[in-house]
Amino acid sequence: MPEHRIGSREEWQAAREELARLEAEQARRDEEIKTKRLDLPWVPVDTEYQFGTAEGTKTLAELFDGRSQLLAYNIMFGPDYTLGACPGCTGLADALDGTLVHLNHRDVTLICLSRAPIERLTAYKQRMGWQFPYVSTYGTDFAFDFGLAMTEQQAQQIPEVKEMTDNPPGWLQEWSHQIGAGLKDGLRENPSWIAFALQDRTVYHTYTVSAPDPFVAPYFSSLLDRTPKAQPAEPRSWRKDEYPD
Repeated sequence: MPEHRIGSREEWQAAREELARLEAEQARRDEEIKTKRLDLPWVPVDTEYQFGTAEGTKTLAELFDGRSQLLAYNIMFGPDYTLGACPGCTGLADALDGTLVHLNHRDVTLICLSRAPIERLTAYKQRMGWQFPYVSTYGTDFAFDFGLAMTEQQAQQIPEVKEMTDNPPGWLQEWSHQIGAGLKDGLRENPSWIAFALQDRTVYHTYTVSAPDPFVAPYFSSLLDRTPKAQPAEPRSWRKDEYPD
């Protein structure tokens, strides 16, 4: 017999209707949050950042590639990572290529960012089979200015980060081995989405969201949320070419 609660079709229908009411409430709340998000003030970006790309150095405005909106996912792949990007971030990035054509036709350019040098990002992109632009912020203050990474001093001032560094659980020790970097350096990267607008040749910062917000989780997580069995509480991840089976 299954370990889960067993019921009749009538009991299932009643429970499902109650859940539907909660889901409808959540949907209404999500619309309110969406409105608030769109209403955030735009902040001009005054610094002339230079980014490493496969085509050479580009400015932030040039990353828009002729469109007026730029959406970027910051993958945890710091300069000290010797074995590749964060497996969880990699899992999210695996699902991005299919969105490119749809976003591009809606005036949005989608890219990914990391602090590792462009040569290492390009090699990792090739390994993963990605097509989206992968841009390096190496050697710039961009990631620090926009909260996408922390200095060593900043990281040590955050109690949660310091605790995870000093007393890491087993899954986090495993993650450290996967990226090939110590936690003191590995946890300084901040997986995030960041958005910009380009208007009258001025770039504006419009939005940022970081983990543990569900929007920063791999897309397959939302599918797993609809399956019958709960997933393990510990956030273990593997790259698609490294699953233990």
